[in-house]
Formats: sequence, structure tokens, C-alpha cells
Amino acid sequence: MGQVVLVTGVSRYLGGRFARVLTEHPGVDRVIGVDVVPPPHPIGGADFVRADIRNPIIAKVISQANVDTVAHLNVIATPLSAGGRVTMKEINVIGTMQLLAACQKAPSVQRLVVKSSGSVYGSSPRDPAMFTEEMGPKALPRTGFAKDSIEVEGYVRGFSRRRADVDVSVLRFANIIGPGISTVLTDYFTLPVVPTVLGFDGRLQFVHEDDAVGALVAATVTEGVGLVNVAGDGVVTVSQAARLAGHPTVPVPLPASGWLSQVVRRARLANLPPEHLQHMAFGRVLDTTRMREVLGFEPAFTTAEAFRAFVASGRGPEPSVLPAIQSALGAAERWTRAMGTTA
Repeated sequence: MGQVVLVTGVSRYLGGRFARVLTEHPGVDRVIGVDVVPPPHPIGGADFVRADIRNPIIAKVISQANVDTVAHLNVIATPLSAGGRVTMKEINVIGTMQLLAACQKAPSVQRLVVKSSGSVYGSSPRDPAMFTEEMGPKALPRTGFAKDSIEVEGYVRGFSRRRADVDVSVLRFANIIGPGISTVLTDYFTLPVVPTVLGFDGRLQFVHEDDAVGALVAATVTEGVGLVNVAGDGVVTVSQAARLAGHPTVPVPLPASGWLSQVVRRARLANLPPEHLQHMAFGRVLDTTRMREVLGFEPAFTTAEAFRAFVASGRGPEPSVLPAIQSALGAAERWTRAMGTTA
């Protein structure tokens, strides 16, 4: 008998794609997609159940369907799409707590796969050349998606101790990019003028959306692999990526990055959280040895190829937003000058 897999976050782009691909896998008998709203995209032969993982009712869904594998993809990185930062944190942290509590009580659950992020390593000038899974952040993330991801992984470790019989896999993805997915990075690199951090040029890694789905499928249908970094080979710098995207850059001093993020978000030009430009300054690179040797997964796209696939999709904002972006950059520069004057 094949697996019965419950997928959270199925109404989001990656969750829907993952569920659709999983229904075609010969080792999977049934896929149940869970989310608070119906998916706007096809999910193949998966059954959709409208449920909120923040509600204990998720335990009933797991027990009634005799779910043996839970794939938790509903850890959200974009606060605007979640309805704000407060709602985003509730979904990410409280939702994960409720889901794990339901899994703990369900004897049928034998495997747990969690989509996490390389953002748990943070981004600072003291970072190593590459982060392995055993390393921790040199500067602990204190806000946003990175902080949520650290908390989520903490709860997963606790669950693993309480249910040692469950195979657990946590995949720490580099920034996922491609022609269809929308993230902070895709918002950033579709700006007509890309703000960069003066004096810095961070090294970035990407994983193509197809490879992200492939890695999740591999983790779902095999035994638990623990912590695994997932990224495409190679790196590109922020300046290289901007050139590939065909957009000019405007350097902004690092002290003004938080102010600039606020202005850009309030103008609804892009969803740039405060920690984003720090990542652009210092970058982050993941060691992917375990991805190949333990998960047994080989990405089809390098970092550069994944980014080029995104650029080829031709996405971008309307030209009419350019004056607003230039105004935001000017406001950040004026703020920096004012701070320098009063220092």
C-alpha cells in the first residue's frame, strides 16, 4: 500500500505544484491538500480539505484519513500575502505548533517533511564561506521570516524527541526562484531600479522552483534525512544578478536600508522586509554535500541557470512605478545625510 500524504499550504504556488507532482508518484496512493482557501491553481488528483492548521481540527483530518506522511510547506516568507506580519507569524509559529501536536497524537504518522530556509543561518560579515547543517548563525536573526523559521525548527526538534519513531526531514532551501514563483527576491529583482548596499556585493544562491519541488518529493518518499541544505551549484553576486536582470542599480548606505525598506513597502512597490538588504549586503552560501550524499538529490539547474530562467519569464512592475521608486531612493539618501549631520 502506498503513502497517504497530507500537504499544508497547498493554495500557495509551491505547495500546489508539489501536491500535483506528488499525485503522479507511483509510491503515493493519496494526497490531501490543506489550506484556509481553495487553491487558485490545479493540484492534480489531490483532495482539497479546507482547514486551518492553527485550529486543532487538523488533528481530525489526519486521523480520519489515516495520514502516514505530513509535508509541511505552509511556512510563509511574505507578510503581505499572509495579511500582515502578525498573521504571518501566527500561521508560521502557532500553525506549526498545532500541526505538530496533531502529528504527535496520530499513531498513523510515520514521516514528517518540513520546508525550512537557509535564512536560519542569518547574514552577517562574520559568516563562513559556506554554511554546513551543523553550523549556527553568527548573528541570530531577530525579526521576520528568519526568526519564524528558527522557531519552527525548534518545535520540530522537540517533536522529533517526543516521537522518535517518526522519520523527520527538514530541508533548508536557498532562495527559491523561477518563472512562476513570487518571493521577496523576485520582487526585488523586478524593480526597474535595484537598490544595493553601498560598498557591499553579497554572494547569493538560488534553487529553481522545479528543483525545490523535486527535493521535497525526494524527502517525502524516502526515509528521514534530518537537516539538509538545498541549493543550486555556484553563486552569483547581487551586482551580477542585477545585470542579468537588465536593471540599473543605485547604492544606498547600509544605515539607510531599514528606512528604504519601509518606504518601498508603504508605497507598495515591493515587499522588502527590513532584513532583506542586510542579506543583499553580506549574502549567504550553503554547503550542499548532504543534499547529494544523504538525500540523494541532484539539482537540474545551477544558481545562475535558475536566475536566468526567472529573468526569461519577463516579469516586472509597470514602468509607471519608476518615479515612486526613485522618490523612495531619494528619501533614503536624504535620511542618511540627515543622520550624518546630527551624528
